[in-house]
Amino acid sequence: MKLRVVFAGTPEFSVPCLEACRASGAEVVAVYTQPDRPAGRGRKLTPSPVKEAAVAAGIPVEQPESLKSEEARAKLAAYAPDLMVVVAYGLILPRKVLAIPRLGCWNVHASLLPRWRGAAPIQRAILAGDAESGVDLMQMEAGLDTGPVLLERRTPISRDDTGGTLHDRLAALGADVLTEGLARAIAGETLPPRPQPEEGVTYAHKLDKAEARLDFTRPAIELERQVRAFDPWPVAEGEIGGEMLRIWAARAVEGKGVPGAVIGMSRDGIDIACGDGALRVTALQRAGGKRITAADYLNAVRARSE
Repeated sequence: MKLRVVFAGTPEFSVPCLEACRASGAEVVAVYTQPDRPAGRGRKLTPSPVKEAAVAAGIPVEQPESLKSEEARAKLAAYAPDLMVVVAYGLILPRKVLAIPRLGCWNVHASLLPRWRGAAPIQRAILAGDAESGVDLMQMEAGLDTGPVLLERRTPISRDDTGGTLHDRLAALGADVLTEGLARAIAGETLPPRPQPEEGVTYAHKLDKAEARLDFTRPAIELERQVRAFDPWPVAEGEIGGEMLRIWAARAVEGKGVPGAVIGMSRDGIDIACGDGALRVTALQRAGGKRITAADYLNAVRARSE
């Protein structure tokens, strides 16, 4: 008998896991995703990446505003799932929903739990200067990312990693760890749960656009991590020579000066003094413009002043 799976996810991060479910030999009987949201300049209602993938695969799609109602639970139960796989769904699953599938609900979470429970674990790991991250396959409980870990994959965080590169790597690792979990479940194996330790719990709070502003009184290495973490969203921004710019790439280097002052300009970048060290900006974006190198920016500024 095939394993009947209901998949719940919303953003791009979830799509490789949906594909892993489809490729596993399990039967994906339905996909749950958030309702279509306004997006872009025209604020047109736009389906989630998971919905687009499900529709392309011919899988029934459900988009409830909430799973708290008896009607929503009855609809889910009607799919008779053996297992529900949840990957960045964005809705709380009430205790009564967790009890519907025969094998409960699995969550693929982009951190090494209990560190970085919550909404933005990828960016928070970079911001904190963590040396590694990873993906946990977890048996869901009523608490926020509190359930026991079933399987884990780890990956180092390099100094070149951005929120975008780490996101893509962890999305692939998530599909990898889920593939193993499903194969073992289909074979009739029960994955041994490893309870999360009570020590080391941290919360990855949702990103706020206000966090993107660079404060040059802080150490340069912290600002470098901020720039990396917020690429591709919300993108760090800072004032350089009196102009507010989006900062796409930067490196902490040696240097001294009044925090916020430009202390060096070359083809290598623009050096801005920080509370400790200096930040060398190498890629940036002017208001209404596109991403350019610091060298191109300096050429444009020189051309304007001539």
